[in-house]
Amino acid sequence: MPPKKTRKRPASSSEQDAGPSMKTVKRSKSIKSKPIKEEKNIKNNSNPRLLLREITTGGIVLTCGQGDVGQLGLGEDILEKTRFSAIPNYTNIVAIAAGGMHNVCLTQDGKVITFGCNDEGALGRNTSKEGSETIPGFVDLPAPVIQVTAGDSHSAALLNDGRVFVWGSFRDSHGTMGLLTKDNEKIPVEISMKEKCIKIASGADHLVLLDNTKKVHTCGCGEQGQLGRLPERKTDRDTSRLGLKHLLVPSPVPFKVNKHIEAENIWAGTYATFVKDTNNQVHVFGLNNYGQIGLKGVDKLFHPKVSDELSNKNWVQISSGQHHTIALDDEGKVYVLGRKEYGRLGLGPVKTDAEHLTLIPALEQMKIVDVASGSAQSFAVTEQGRLYAWGMGTSCQLGTGEEEDVEVPTVIESKQIRDVKVLRVSGGGQHTIVLGVQSVMNHTAGNNDSDKQ
Repeated sequence: MPPKKTRKRPASSSEQDAGPSMKTVKRSKSIKSKPIKEEKNIKNNSNPRLLLREITTGGIVLTCGQGDVGQLGLGEDILEKTRFSAIPNYTNIVAIAAGGMHNVCLTQDGKVITFGCNDEGALGRNTSKEGSETIPGFVDLPAPVIQVTAGDSHSAALLNDGRVFVWGSFRDSHGTMGLLTKDNEKIPVEISMKEKCIKIASGADHLVLLDNTKKVHTCGCGEQGQLGRLPERKTDRDTSRLGLKHLLVPSPVPFKVNKHIEAENIWAGTYATFVKDTNNQVHVFGLNNYGQIGLKGVDKLFHPKVSDELSNKNWVQISSGQHHTIALDDEGKVYVLGRKEYGRLGLGPVKTDAEHLTLIPALEQMKIVDVASGSAQSFAVTEQGRLYAWGMGTSCQLGTGEEEDVEVPTVIESKQIRDVKVLRVSGGGQHTIVLGVQSVMNHTAGNNDSDKQ
């Protein structure tokens, strides 16, 4: 029997797509995840996810992009899909989260399913049987789950009793950091918290937690400032005398401008964190080298600061890739910030980055109910259940059937997704996952599309 296929991850870098090499290497090992969406609200009236439309009817999962480590969930023989294909045997999914090279799904009855790369324990289950990581399998947890998230090589679950369990590993520029300790966790372990949590969010290599007293806690890699509670010199474990404990143990984020800030919602970008308070002010920290968190004159921010660009709007979602941010307000309008390359902003062939919050004209007449970012891609779902995608197409994760970049939002219509009402979308490192329900839709375009592998 041939040895089990494994794939090493590179150390995290804020410049993975800074040069043309990202376009020319079809299956680059530089894979970064999208901050994952918050899907389901169960028995928790204080949960900020009430802003999102609740999903109670179980749906199916479709994937596209690269599948060389099983992240498509279609078995070890499927290495790529240029169009979306449905994962068989699951019709009761209510939430999805795409990581760098793996996925986490939540069923109607609060069970967790994972598939994809398990080199560092991101699946939270035994995959010693050849090919088992490429097929969805259940994770053993002690109570029903109400939210799941995924990073580059870690996963997290919020239970209905307010406990949080994590598995996998964080990484920094020196390699594997461990998770709650210096060791990777192959099965779920509980985070010790004084208060119960009501929401979690995963960046590429950090975790954000919102507790029921409206305080925010962070842990993981802080090299880009994404933890919001440590000076730069203390985030490098080679130069800091504190070791790893101060990074891996979840600790409160101090808001020095106003110590009485009450957090209402949280989101995690690839290398950044967004906190909305009860006054609709959005506090940001993390990587800002393309203005993606809405600040001027600073490449990295290590402590919270109010983003003038993002404040004073009622955001339903904020999703941030490597160098751009996409945000959805409560009126269903979509805005972008950050880097323009490869069309990830959806603004057409623009010559400058979006330094100011910019409405996407192509989506202005639609009501959008869900948005997501990949590394250099963006996605939006309309109220009618249509999926729009744009940005870098090299890894086939836009689902267009081609590898070309797309500069404006384009409706995705192909054989398997045509009769699906899309509810949620989540962008991974080099793949995309969507949640939908079978619903024959009256599409007026794309009816002659061929569905090719």
